[in-house]
Amino acid sequence: MSNNNIRKSLVASALFGAFALASTSVAANQLSEIHKVGQQNIRASVQSQEKINNIFDQSQELLAEYRQLVEQTENLKVYNDHVAKLVADQNAQLASFDKQIGTIEGTKQGIVPLMYRMVDTLEAFIKADMPIDLTNRLARVDRLRAVLGNSAVNTSEMYRLVIEAYQIEKDLGTALVTYTDKLAVDGSEITVNYVYVGRVALLAQSLDEKQAWMFNRATGQWQALGEEYIQSTRLAIRVAGKQAAPELLKLPVLAAE
Repeated sequence: MSNNNIRKSLVASALFGAFALASTSVAANQLSEIHKVGQQNIRASVQSQEKINNIFDQSQELLAEYRQLVEQTENLKVYNDHVAKLVADQNAQLASFDKQIGTIEGTKQGIVPLMYRMVDTLEAFIKADMPIDLTNRLARVDRLRAVLGNSAVNTSEMYRLVIEAYQIEKDLGTALVTYTDKLAVDGSEITVNYVYVGRVALLAQSLDEKQAWMFNRATGQWQALGEEYIQSTRLAIRVAGKQAAPELLKLPVLAAE
């Protein structure tokens, strides 16, 4: 091969090498750029996923809060319905109370005059009855009148006391009771022991147990008893005072006319 041909061959080889080196450098640069872009894309994808995860977590929290609010709202509705029923029931009770109060006031207007009439009737009955424990019975009537005029005593208590007084009078019809009081005899008063057997007999005996009297309902006067009743009157007083055992008593009783 001639020198000229050799030089041409070397030049061609050098040019080929230069082109090859140039191509390799360009490819390396392109790969580097592609790698950078890939890394950027990966980082962007990771950041996007993190954002998505954060948004998902926030949405789950919001969903939980929403469900809690819904539950609270439902509970509040149930409670409000309950309160509404209570209010309605209380209003109904208040209306009923108002009606009852009106009825009570009407009843009071009727019962107060009735109690005054009952006390007047009680006094008239006591004065027409045997003078059994007369002082205390008439004093009870006076106390009732004082109660009826006392604004501090309510109507129900007034009525209870009036009924109680009537019950006491009723019990006198079956009671065996003794008490000590004054008796007018021959224009003077002496202290005697009284004994009454229901409303069948009312007797009195002097404290020395030597005299005895019987109330005569027909005449409204006291009349002296004979010797045959002195002992039985004494025994009746002792039995009534729980000082002797109960037994049959021989007492003077006026026959009904």
